[in-house]
Amino acid sequence: MTGLQFPLSGSTLVTGPSNAGKTRTTAAALDAWLDSEGTAGVVVLDFAPELERDGTVLGGRLDRFITVSEAVWVGRIDASAPRTESETDDQAVALARENARRAERQMDALPQNPRAVFVNDATIPFQYEADAVSRLTEYCDGADVAVLNAFDSDELGVDNPVSRAERDALDRLRRWADRTVDLS
Repeated sequence: MTGLQFPLSGSTLVTGPSNAGKTRTTAAALDAWLDSEGTAGVVVLDFAPELERDGTVLGGRLDRFITVSEAVWVGRIDASAPRTESETDDQAVALARENARRAERQMDALPQNPRAVFVNDATIPFQYEADAVSRLTEYCDGADVAVLNAFDSDELGVDNPVSRAERDALDRLRRWADRTVDLS
């Protein structure tokens, strides 16, 4: 793993466009935490979809870059990429709603009192309803460290309901985080 660009304390939001290294950076932070602090109280939420567009993999799970110990609590969803997989705004909104429903089930199962929380593709569950991001940030506030990554680019559009909700969720995460690392 590469060296970190931030301390493993407080809350960090890693942002950037597709294939900028957000997931790899989050995996490096997780690896560094596990090396120094162990697995106790570590929570991983992996909301990333994986699909190929124009020969490039968009999204991607943390386990592409790190093998996560079975002692770590991991919540994954089978996420869609609403804007990429849809032909209409209504279809995209329906996929975003389904992502939110799947993520909510994972969040209902979260263990109490996390020490460290790592979230891959943090805005995916909030592309339908951005204000629901407060549930995630409140959970992360209970940890010593939280590292979240999120897509930040106009490449998938800006004037559609999913992009507007995602931008709102991203703005809320920026205001919440102690620091933002922009990989653009």
